[in-house]
Amino acid sequence: MIGAGQLARMTQQAAIALGVELRVLAESAGDSAARVVADARLGDYRDLADLRAFAQGCDAITFDHEHVPTEHIAALAADGHAVHPGAQALVHAQDKAVMRERLTAIGAPCPAWRRIAAAAEVEEFAAEHGWPVVLKAVRGGYDGRGVWVCRSGEEAAEVLASGVPLMAEALVPFERELAVLVARSPHGQGVSYPVVETVQKDGICVEVLAPAPGLDPERAAVAQGIALKIATELGVTGLLAVEMFETSSGLVVNELAMRPHNSGHWTIDGARTSQFEQHVRAVLDLPLGSPALAAPVVVMANLLGGDDPDVFSRYEHVMAHDPGIKIHFYGKDVRPGRKIGHVTALGTDLDEVRARARHAAAYLADGVYT
Repeated sequence: MIGAGQLARMTQQAAIALGVELRVLAESAGDSAARVVADARLGDYRDLADLRAFAQGCDAITFDHEHVPTEHIAALAADGHAVHPGAQALVHAQDKAVMRERLTAIGAPCPAWRRIAAAAEVEEFAAEHGWPVVLKAVRGGYDGRGVWVCRSGEEAAEVLASGVPLMAEALVPFERELAVLVARSPHGQGVSYPVVETVQKDGICVEVLAPAPGLDPERAAVAQGIALKIATELGVTGLLAVEMFETSSGLVVNELAMRPHNSGHWTIDGARTSQFEQHVRAVLDLPLGSPALAAPVVVMANLLGGDDPDVFSRYEHVMAHDPGIKIHFYGKDVRPGRKIGHVTALGTDLDEVRARARHAAAYLADGVYT
């Protein structure tokens, strides 16, 4: 696995149970996964020589993030390595404009969009689709970064002045955000997890509700069908997370990720097969596992760092208060607003399960529950 963040760290847990030896390429020995994976090697994912040296002896290569240069991924495949997902698939998670072009071509539901390079082009787009206009960095954005909601030409001009390659999208009047996690193996087997609702705050996912409460079964099936079609049409191998908007008239695809995803962390405790085990199975072309829920309701709450870095001193309260809560830490230094872990609660009543997850995450973050 190229990259050694928390996704690689949690993949290690799944690999151990499967008897798979995981190697990670880390930027530093202090990276989240480098601290728990025996075969952690230091290198630069932007350096092809480092990637080639790292790949020697591996049965398959996959990714903890989407930032490896597309041409380097293609070079590894040309060298004879099994790379999942391949460059032709992963570019759709790396480049939002390429993604929109391809999704539009295969008939996936997308907002109106256009590549833009000048303020006049934004004005033209707004004249057709209305203000506000959403400007997105074509590459590199995540967790709300690289996204600007502009309400005027002046605001758009300020964003354009940064020189970042941009695209414009029509603002979608959505009712809530959904996510569909699917897996596809090299020989074409595919499975879909239940559709979940994701709750965002300041551009960061703070909560995931599985399954998405009150979602019409037919609409859920449509969402899963869209995600599986995208995986097939793009040639994805491994996991694909499809983030969607639910609107009054249907579904709109927002973003893609081709790796384990924050919207799927609930699966560690809340599904028969975790997303991390599923990803390992898929990239090694093993039969895929059951994505079924382990309980009627699962809620995952992200743990964001607060002002008090001594998170572990609050373990005792959370464990004693709710022995059923599952806590996962990522081995990261605590900083205000930084994702340092997550908690998961399972049960039968959404309100009760959600309250338990929120209590645990809030108390661990700063010792206060409101």
